[in-house]
Amino acid sequence: MDGAIILSKDIQKILYANVQLIPDNKVFSDETGMRHRTAERVARQTGELVIAVSERRNVITLYQGEFKYTLKEMGVILTKANQAIQTLEKYKAVLDQSMTNLGALEFEGLVSFQDVAPVIHRIEMVLRVKRELITYVHELGNEGRLITMQLNELLTNVEKEALLLFKDYVNEDEITAEEAFHALQQSSAKHSFTDEYIRKLLGLKLRREQDPVLHSRGFRLLHRIPRLPSAVIDNIVQYFETISAMTEATLEDLENVEGIGETRARLVVEG
Repeated sequence: MDGAIILSKDIQKILYANVQLIPDNKVFSDETGMRHRTAERVARQTGELVIAVSERRNVITLYQGEFKYTLKEMGVILTKANQAIQTLEKYKAVLDQSMTNLGALEFEGLVSFQDVAPVIHRIEMVLRVKRELITYVHELGNEGRLITMQLNELLTNVEKEALLLFKDYVNEDEITAEEAFHALQQSSAKHSFTDEYIRKLLGLKLRREQDPVLHSRGFRLLHRIPRLPSAVIDNIVQYFETISAMTEATLEDLENVEGIGETRARLVVEG
């Protein structure tokens, strides 16, 4: 209506101003206003990002291809972001306690699927809130810096710990830990997060009469030992295969692992 402004790809230069856009009127649009209807049709026809601004309605809408998103008011987004941060803090506290409890069971050799599944479920909940917060941060722009700092502080090492958990328990004949973790990150919007789905993520067989005991490979716990390189951890896991075998190992047993001398052997035992 007022004419469009067309920017360069890098958003550094105005290429054209006061441009009257005339998209194909056969392109579908369910918008009622002329300005937004034109913007949607141009976006669908060209695949480019189109921003429609309505001063009277105080609305900014983004269109790109089939995608449409209406920006919310800053105060509304900040309120939602702060609520999400509070939710994330609670979920993170529960996840940390679950990880601690699982570690204790691993040392006792008493882990079953029913102990691992709730931890993975809580990881998925934390990652889901993170994705929601990232959307808010993008929409807030410069105003989202404090939210970003809180988010980074809360989620330090969560994704790393989650990947190590999969490395401890996935059936490597069926799926790799990286594939399972990627599926977890992509799954929440598409799948109901049931025990059966978690079994599929881990590459485990469907339950029969009773779940067998699961043996952790020890990646997650070994990574908590300071000054222990990843390559050495891989060698330890390959040599002993389970955390139970590691806890029963003597210094001499550990020194037989490639890359471990007396100092590192003591470090592992003490760790």
